[in-house]
Formats: sequence, structure tokens, C-alpha cells
Amino acid sequence: MKKALIIYWSKTGNTEKVANAIKQGLENDGVQVTIKKSEEAENEDYFDYDLVCVGAPSYSWHPPEPMANFLKNKFAAYRREGKIKPCAPKVPGKNALIFVTYSGPHTGIDEATPAGKYMRQFFEHLGFTVLDEWYVLSEFHGSLENSTQGRMGDIRGKPTEEDLLKIRKDAEQLARAKTEAKA
Repeated sequence: MKKALIIYWSKTGNTEKVANAIKQGLENDGVQVTIKKSEEAENEDYFDYDLVCVGAPSYSWHPPEPMANFLKNKFAAYRREGKIKPCAPKVPGKNALIFVTYSGPHTGIDEATPAGKYMRQFFEHLGFTVLDEWYVLSEFHGSLENSTQGRMGDIRGKPTEEDLLKIRKDAEQLARAKTEAKA
């Protein structure tokens, strides 16, 4: 794996922290990384990269509207270009990683998985191999109640530096595993 693109949307900084941790981990393993907020990435071509990482928070079981619109617009452009094919045949060497930050003041990770599955489908339809979906517990900024009284307990300060270190190491391992699989 030589080139990666990370696209994310972040309102409170949680998803941005995760995106930067992924970037550091991939770069530690020698991957050339481009990182952009979704509003800056509309001209990026996923097919120019070996790995495309897309991340957003979960809002009411979905990615937030700016990220959903970004993905829909990109999908429509690829459809016009004829890159969306029946049966979604795999495109060799094209991979994706989905990451979702969530707080879960009510039901925890179950609130986040629909957002991850939704974003995953854009890449499945392009024929990319989705390597994984990462769900990262994060503070619910602006609500002490939602950061301390949900099923996940006290999540203030999440993702912690320890959480981000694990993400960096997981990104290194992901890049290494993909490179070793090619050898």
C-alpha cells in the first residue's frame, strides 16, 4: 500500500483526532497520506489511491448531512462516469476503511453501526474491498448528562491519548498487513 486518502467530517474535533491518528499510523508504515475534510475533497478521485479512509460521527444512526451529501454527490459522479457496475465487481488493489465516532448516550455502539454500514456501501458499490469499520467511543461535547449518564458511562475526554495510540498502531498494522499480502 503506497498511497492513502483520508476524508472526514468533524464538528467537535473527535473525528478529526481519529483521522489524524490514522494518518500518523499509516505514515509510520511508509504510506503517503493525503488528508482532507469532506468539503475540501470533492475533486479527489478515490481510484488514485490504494486506500481510502472515510470517517464521520454518527448522528441519529446516520452520518451527518454534510458527509452524507458528499458521499451521494461523489457516488453520482462515479455513476455518470460508468464506474458503478452491476454486481459491483472487485477492483484489484482498491481498499477502504470506514471510521465512525459515537457517544452513545442511549444505546452505545448500536447507534453508530448503521452510519458505518451506510458509508461502507458507497465503497462496496465501487468494487473497493472494505478492510474494516472502526467505531470510536467519543465524548458528547456540550452535554454533561450525555457524557456521563449513558450506557457507556463517563466518556468525558474520549478519545483519550491511549485510544488514539491504539488507532495509530491499528493503522500501522492495517498498512503492514496489506503490504505483506501483496508480497
